[in-house]
Amino acid sequence: WSPRLMLAMYTCEIQATNEVLGKVYNVLSKRRGQILGEEMKEGSSFYTIEAMIPIVESFGFADEMRKKTSGNAHPQLLFKGFEILDINPFWKPKTTEELEDLGEKADKENLAKKYMDAVRKRKGLAVEELVVTHGEKQSTLKSK
Repeated sequence: WSPRLMLAMYTCEIQATNEVLGKVYNVLSKRRGQILGEEMKEGSSFYTIEAMIPIVESFGFADEMRKKTSGNAHPQLLFKGFEILDINPFWKPKTTEELEDLGEKADKENLAKKYMDAVRKRKGLAVEELVVTHGEKQSTLKSK
C-alpha cells in the first residue's frame, strides 16, 4: 500500500474552426488533457473536440485557449469526477539501480508531488524544498 492523490477532472468540450485545431491540441496536451473524441459539424467548418483535463491544470485554460487561437476556439468545462493519480507523492529512489538510473533528484518529475506541494504552498503549509540549491553558484550584486 502507498498513498495516492485523487485528481478532480473536467470534461472539456471545445468548438473550434479547422484552421486552429493544431493550436487547440497543443494547449490541451500542455495541460495534460486527454482527447476523447473529435467530430465535425455538418454544413460548417466547426469541429467539436471532447477532452478531459485535470482541474488543477485548468486555471487560465479558457484565456490561454482564446489567446492561442485568436478567439476561434470556445471551451466549455463541466465537472466530470475524480481519477486516481497512480504515482506515490512520497516516492524516493532507494535501490542502487534506481539511484544510478534516476539520481537523487528523481522526484523532480513526480507529478503527484508537484501537485501536492502546490496545494500545500497555496494553503500556507510547510513544503519540503531546498531554498539554496547551489550555494557556490550564487553571487551578490555590487552597487556602484
